[in-house]
Amino acid sequence: MKGTVSICCLLSLLLLQARAEEEEDFTSSLRDRSHIDETLRLAEEEKAGDYAAALQKLRKIYHTSIKPMEQAYKYNELRQHEISDGEITSKPMVLFLGPWSVGKSSMINYLLGLQDSPYQLYTGAEPTTSEFTVIMHGEKIRSIEGIVMAADSSRSFSPLEKFGQNFLEKLIGIEMPHKLLERVTFVDTPGIIENRKQQERGYPFNDVCQWFIDRADLIFVVFDPTKLDVGLELEMLFRQLKGRESQIRIILNKADSLATQDLMRVYGALFWSLAPLINVTEPPRVYVSSFWPYDYAPDTSRDLFKREEISLLEDLNQVIENRMENKIAFIRQHGIRVRIHGLLVDRYVQTFKEKMSFFSDAELVFKEIVDDPDKFYIFKSILAKTNVSKFDLPNRDAYRDFFGINPITSFKPLSSQCSYIGGCLLEKIEKAITHELPALLSSINSGKQPGLSSCEATGCGEKPKNRYRKN
Repeated sequence: MKGTVSICCLLSLLLLQARAEEEEDFTSSLRDRSHIDETLRLAEEEKAGDYAAALQKLRKIYHTSIKPMEQAYKYNELRQHEISDGEITSKPMVLFLGPWSVGKSSMINYLLGLQDSPYQLYTGAEPTTSEFTVIMHGEKIRSIEGIVMAADSSRSFSPLEKFGQNFLEKLIGIEMPHKLLERVTFVDTPGIIENRKQQERGYPFNDVCQWFIDRADLIFVVFDPTKLDVGLELEMLFRQLKGRESQIRIILNKADSLATQDLMRVYGALFWSLAPLINVTEPPRVYVSSFWPYDYAPDTSRDLFKREEISLLEDLNQVIENRMENKIAFIRQHGIRVRIHGLLVDRYVQTFKEKMSFFSDAELVFKEIVDDPDKFYIFKSILAKTNVSKFDLPNRDAYRDFFGINPITSFKPLSSQCSYIGGCLLEKIEKAITHELPALLSSINSGKQPGLSSCEATGCGEKPKNRYRKN
């Protein structure tokens, strides 16, 4: 009897020892995350007062100088992009795109340190993310339904209502207290499945992606070594990314699953697949690493992967640091488009009045003008104005649809859009574009103190580019 008890005790001790060794091995296999906090400078306190004051000035410039012309000439009906206060005050948005099960959700879990917590995003080898998931800062951890997010005007997601209730059921928000989320918002998207038709999703997937692409400050397009083929849905996605090449970062994830020689072949194959889709003179930057919390596989290029990860984090950090400059540049770009739209509508109105006579048929006269604007020098006359580039001119066909909804007689010429107290719409928007917004940008840049980048500290050897400022 005593012998049996001794054997049972011995087996229990061995079992406990084995379990402790397993837990120790599991803990040691987790990757060190200290470089994430260091590179993103999460321990540093931000000057919230200066940032809030600059945002208040930006909102005032937009509401007093740009929005009046935007409303007077119904710019939102041409571009379908109305800027809300929530969008002006929102944090930078980082968008994750790519095929299914390439590690998008795992990458977010890794950056936020959510692995093995009840709040981590679900991951797996099968397609797991079927919703658009917005991860943002909040005082406590909670999930928010898409219907609630769209109904809250203080957020920047209220325009998503136009995609219908089926989409709002596939939109979810997650709030949690986190230092990184105080400065940036992550958006995880459903993986691209090439054998699924768009209509099977129940909502306009490409249109929703375009909405997020237009508002993203940084776009991570993630691949892994097993999913390099390009199908129709991925090809459509890259068409939607045209003009946003400076914000795209291509990531070859799970790189430690391959030997070095195989990784070189896969890297070349990825470039070969993407070359027809990205028509730019400078090839896109491809980051090669393994973005998840566990240690790199043995006998792989772990030093290279670490440097690549730090380079990517530096790109993310620069978006965070330059968020105010990016917002000012975005509002100024929007103001330029609104000004050009106002000038074009004014020119259409003037031409219509010049061609009308007592016996003219108003409908036929305007149809002739809108069908062939070049005959009446509509667009060429705009190019004679100051600070108008031919590359900023909108599509001529768009105005046929625009005036099909909005009668030409509903618009006043710019010369009559003046008041004694408010001034003229054209003068106010031109002053904002040429003086007020550049002055606000200069005040932001002059208040910045240059600091040591973590690339200089770690030797990653690359300095991220700022597309809004010449180096």
